[in-house]
Amino acid sequence: MPRNIDMTALRSFVAVAETGGVTKAAGILNLTQSAVSMQLKRLEASLDMGLFDRTGRGIALSPAGEQLLSYARRILSLNDEVYARLTARQFEGEVVLGVPHDVVYPAIPQVLQQFARDYPRVRVQLLSSFTRRLKDQFARGEADIILTTEDDVGAGGEALVTRPLIWVGAPGGQAWRGRPLRLAYERDCIFRSGVQRRLDEAGIAWEMAVESNSSRTIEATVSADLAVHTMIEGSEPRHFERIAHGGTLPDLKMVNVNLYANDLGDGPVIADLVALIRRAYQS
Repeated sequence: MPRNIDMTALRSFVAVAETGGVTKAAGILNLTQSAVSMQLKRLEASLDMGLFDRTGRGIALSPAGEQLLSYARRILSLNDEVYARLTARQFEGEVVLGVPHDVVYPAIPQVLQQFARDYPRVRVQLLSSFTRRLKDQFARGEADIILTTEDDVGAGGEALVTRPLIWVGAPGGQAWRGRPLRLAYERDCIFRSGVQRRLDEAGIAWEMAVESNSSRTIEATVSADLAVHTMIEGSEPRHFERIAHGGTLPDLKMVNVNLYANDLGDGPVIADLVALIRRAYQS
């Protein structure tokens, strides 16, 4: 008689394997830790084998668990694809999502990937612009959902996370040691004037090495070690690194990543995309 794998237990297994712990997996799955632990025990009992090596301080996969993980990902992917295609056909159209370019990574790609699986017939138009422009577009009804980077949260918004603004430069770069300090910013960057004010307060001379509305121009200048820049902690790309200045540069302010969404009463599409974004930033 064929034996069936419990899909809920399998999903819990993958979540724990990918996050490295029951606590984070429970947050992603919107379950209690005890429920996730129970699912893992049920899966191990059904397969009659241990899937985790619990001898160390953390949770690591056993050889059997490593083998199962590859199968589990494919099984869940196929399950989600079938479910989405057979149940989401009534949802079609387009959703416009606006995100400041400096907080697109690392959260937004995984959000878009999951949303495409859940709603294969709904297209997401991604707008990448500056916070001020995105708020104007949202106010005019040109975007369904926007993220912003702001000191506070405006009416109707939700603060997803609050993180510090940090100094970034080229890996191993020395531009941060130079005086006047050479800065690279987009003309409409919401952080620009505040950073300049903090440098003035600290008595540090500065000059604009580059000012452009092209983020690629800024990235090229900074990664070439010709100037420094600031970003929200955790959003810096691989070709930048956080500057370990040891107090030579002033500490910067805390910044919110905020979410604004239009009326969620038009069906589950917008609400589900909002939930995916919220989970990506708060997990």
